[in-house]
Amino acid sequence: MALQRAQVTVVVIGYDDAAHVADAVRSALAQGPAVREVIAVDDCSTDGSGELLERLAAEEPRLKVIRRPTNSGGCGTPRNDGLNAATSPYVMFLDSDDLLPLGAVDALLGAALDDDAPVAAGLCLRKELPSGRETPWQPKVYTRRTLVTHPARRVRLVHDTLCVNKLYRTAFLRERAIRFPEGAFPYEDFVFTARVLAAGPRVAIVPEPVYVWHVRRSADRLSISLDRSGISNWRARIEAEQLSYDILSGSGEKRLARAARARFLDHSLRMYARELGQRDAEYRREWWTLTRAYLASFDEGDFAASPSPGSVVARVVLAAEEPRDVGRLREIAARPARLNPPYARADDGCPVWSADLPQVELDHLLVRPVHLLPAAVDAELRPRVRGTALRLRLHELYGRMADAGPQSVQAQFAERESGRVGFAGTAPLAADSVSDTWSAEFPLDLAALGRGTWDLRLRLCFKDGTHRETTAHAVAGAGLLRRSALPSARHGVLLVQPYATHSGALAVRLAPGWRGLADVVNRRVKRLFR
Repeated sequence: MALQRAQVTVVVIGYDDAAHVADAVRSALAQGPAVREVIAVDDCSTDGSGELLERLAAEEPRLKVIRRPTNSGGCGTPRNDGLNAATSPYVMFLDSDDLLPLGAVDALLGAALDDDAPVAAGLCLRKELPSGRETPWQPKVYTRRTLVTHPARRVRLVHDTLCVNKLYRTAFLRERAIRFPEGAFPYEDFVFTARVLAAGPRVAIVPEPVYVWHVRRSADRLSISLDRSGISNWRARIEAEQLSYDILSGSGEKRLARAARARFLDHSLRMYARELGQRDAEYRREWWTLTRAYLASFDEGDFAASPSPGSVVARVVLAAEEPRDVGRLREIAARPARLNPPYARADDGCPVWSADLPQVELDHLLVRPVHLLPAAVDAELRPRVRGTALRLRLHELYGRMADAGPQSVQAQFAERESGRVGFAGTAPLAADSVSDTWSAEFPLDLAALGRGTWDLRLRLCFKDGTHRETTAHAVAGAGLLRRSALPSARHGVLLVQPYATHSGALAVRLAPGWRGLADVVNRRVKRLFR
């Protein structure tokens, strides 16, 4: 059988990751006889990773270890080292803190051989640790088994910038000199993926999970994708985005190049705009300047190809020389998007971002389907000893809400780590013609939710049978987002902290019992000392 022949090299790269690298290597070896060799490239670790790998190699003949004499500063160089040393017809890449699920190599190799495809790609799962909650990465690409005869036939491939959930024919990469950027080049995946797609290969798609991407937000050293606090990270991301676009455009792949612009607007720009509220004034000024300079190279076709929330953020940044409306931008950049008031109109009646930025038109809101509208709902959580109330207020949106006829709202609180729903209820939406809003109220038993961080999710239901899934803007002021300790018959005491997430949505942290209260106090003291 073709799959039983040793045809795949798995390149595992790592730096100072002795706690995880052995698990990564074992997950590659466990793929079975299809894996001819696992090449572990240690990027001059100082924590004993290299010695650990050599001990493993002494017991496993399929494992080869490359120890770099100097640290490269990035992921590209060690991956290139592994690619240079590979002896198999196919190669794939694995980071030291991630895993290959059982059957991953067989699924990818089988698709590549069946379809004679130089590239096979499968679903990647983002796994939050320690909770274990899994979220599929770019699931729209991996809905079914299929062969893409040319990347331009499925431009959504551009949105999957990962290199690790794919199998490559080694000769294909070498003959076309497709390599990773060398040295300290963050977001090297963006560039490598653009070079692969620019070569126009047949791509075999499999819906099975082939890679587990571990997300450790509490790690001592955050990964590049998680450590976005410094402006250098945004500068590096823009550089990678621009180079990816240049590669695709220079190869004549205009549709793919346009898709790369749409990816920037819909993903990168929205993600960083949501976090602007956490940054200081100096960061915001630099971010604004860098973003305006990059967006100046976009044309109208680039904006038209992007989903509207990203385009709206981009047009506001281009229209204003200095940072502004940071809170409102983070909400339109949220997923799902929310457009908070005020709702201004130009002299001709066209919806616009604000009266002083009439060039940022929002006329698409007049024709966009109701289930995609950036509906704005304010949420107030009022913890009380005699019963907590959740109050919601839906705003009108240029007449679209009234046309749809809001009838009710379904609310639920879901625990962030597990996704478990702890509260679910439905309430009617009562119209207030004076304020052009609709209101609803829910009684809550917060003690019944229990320990954890709980996110509020909403479904707005309209008289025509349509609905809109959304979140709610956390209203501040009047002590609404203040920590409080409530007496509880069930727990003795319940510590309640309503707060606004990075995107401005309402969430609540609960710590039941005196032990929970002590844990919160201890964490606060540790943060103060740090």
